Amino acid sequence: MKPILGISMGDPAGIGPEICIKALSDISVYERCKPIVVGDAEVMTQAVNFLNSDLKINPVSDIHSAKFEFGTVDVFDLKNVELSELKLGEVSAMAGNAAFEAVQKVIYLALSKEIDATVTAPINKESIHLAGHKFSGHTEIYAHFTNTAKFAMLLADENLRVIHATTHVSLRRACDLCKKDRVLEVISLLNDACVQFGIAKPRIAVAGLNPHAGENGLFGDEEINEIIPAIDEANKQGFSVEGPIPPDTMFVKAVQGKYDGCVAMYHDQGHIPFKLEGFQWDNEKQTMKSVKGVNITLGLPIIRTSVDHGTAFEIAGRGIASPDAMLVAIEYAILMAKTPKP
Repeated sequence: MKPILGISMGDPAGIGPEICIKALSDISVYERCKPIVVGDAEVMTQAVNFLNSDLKINPVSDIHSAKFEFGTVDVFDLKNVELSELKLGEVSAMAGNAAFEAVQKVIYLALSKEIDATVTAPINKESIHLAGHKFSGHTEIYAHFTNTAKFAMLLADENLRVIHATTHVSLRRACDLCKKDRVLEVISLLNDACVQFGIAKPRIAVAGLNPHAGENGLFGDEEINEIIPAIDEANKQGFSVEGPIPPDTMFVKAVQGKYDGCVAMYHDQGHIPFKLEGFQWDNEKQTMKSVKGVNITLGLPIIRTSVDHGTAFEIAGRGIASPDAMLVAIEYAILMAKTPKP
């Protein structure tokens, strides 16, 4: 059976609708799953038009009315965007609310077992906040509406898989949150995810928090007091874990296949090497040529994958946004839907 994927359209003023249409122009997607976009049908029709696509939009009000046929994009129509008021590339409460409601709907559809997995296009945090929804990102929205206390962000693309001990907090706060229990928790989440991806005995590397992984206490004691005890406990539990390793060498080795997964201590420590590896900038055209990589929320009772890039307001409506990350996110959602958790 092909899994049913609910794809939230993202912020309607950004590139979300466009990359959804581009991804669903690939017939191989329909050969492996049943995708349905959740959002506003008029916005999706607009995206079809400015892409000069031959795809047809099929607005539906329930999953059972979807066709799931290549050439037709089923849209669970929330009817929550006034197209005449929508300004591409601009922050607005209307766009933020539409994006939020699309995410909320795919979560409910997954919790009610009407769909098998969720995939999210990018949202704009400022627009979400203008609409009155005080969340710092997709991860926190999912955690809230699924009542999940223990969760983590995983970035994945080819050999590089990076989980984060902390994400959307200040750097000062992140240092305080890198405790033994949290590090051990994300090691376990990462190990289970890798097994779900088909890796029988994952090799996990854990980054240090401080320069040179603390240099035996010369540059900080978090490694000695928190990170090393977590690694020792993880190995006692049967995991295969190395560290703490200075991140400037850990990620180089991971990209080449030495490790199946990496633990980063804070947001940028994991995101910078990941995007350096997966994003390609075209200096002549002054735009991204390719944007790869998927963001997966681990620990949830439902499956959530996402592109790992933003709304790209500066190119919205120009038809040049890359669908690469959306295709990878769809691929991972299919994989996870077909493979039970360990």
